[in-house]
Amino acid sequence: MKNILEYSYYPGCSLHASAKEYDESTQGLFKALRIGLKEVPDWLCCGATPAHNVDELLSLSLCAKNLELAKPVEGDLAVACAACFSRLKTAQHKLAGNEEKRRQVEYALDAPLALDKPVKHLLEILAKDFGLERLAEAMKKPLDGLKVACYYGCLLTRPADVPELDCAEAPTIMERVIGATGAEAVSWSHRLECCGANFTLSRPGVVIQLSNEILASARRAGADCIMVACPLCHGNLDIRQKEIEEASGEKYNMPVFYMTQLLALSAGVSPTRLGFDSMMVSPMPLLREKQLI
Repeated sequence: MKNILEYSYYPGCSLHASAKEYDESTQGLFKALRIGLKEVPDWLCCGATPAHNVDELLSLSLCAKNLELAKPVEGDLAVACAACFSRLKTAQHKLAGNEEKRRQVEYALDAPLALDKPVKHLLEILAKDFGLERLAEAMKKPLDGLKVACYYGCLLTRPADVPELDCAEAPTIMERVIGATGAEAVSWSHRLECCGANFTLSRPGVVIQLSNEILASARRAGADCIMVACPLCHGNLDIRQKEIEEASGEKYNMPVFYMTQLLALSAGVSPTRLGFDSMMVSPMPLLREKQLI
């Protein structure tokens, strides 16, 4: 059966390594929705969070090279990782508005820049291109009774003039997308707060403090779980959760899902193909309690 939509796909480094379950669930969800994804050949690291702090030219050049590689591939460029999405959109924004930077990057790449391919986060594809009504119709197993804290973090919507995904200060796109499954998105205070991001290695104490506040806020709101769209956020809230519990004296046992894991589960993708066994905080007791598996 022919796909409804077609996209080129930039997975980025994390989705081929520590966040493989994000890639697997993305592939499973999009296949179930008949949305084609063709991986950009020979893609390279976008520089993620460190490069632009060390060398702006390097950061811009890495992203520009990926945009060049993506140009021949059919469809707008789909991106799952919030950090990759932010860097690619930032490169487009800066290079489109600064002739000197354009010349520097073109010299570094020894090629003209290819900046015109739209870069879209998976949320934008699902909510706007595919459409929320069609998304709701495609959900085969409603996630009724599941209370989800949608966590945006720093990069999905900010700065306001770069990603243009949703309102920077009061976004609703994650809530609208997960709402298509029948799950309840809770109202909570820390959905836009920083988790510590890539300080996870250099300043783990900062990460533990910030992430503890996020987990505590989600629990106060009555959430069963947290939903993210960023491997860095997932790592801090899931991988470090036991460490956070030891440092704070609190017990959270809060599963942290990638958005595509929950959506794919609702779309009828087998739980065995969604990487649930890779999560440090097992979601299986919660999913069984809610009769979702």
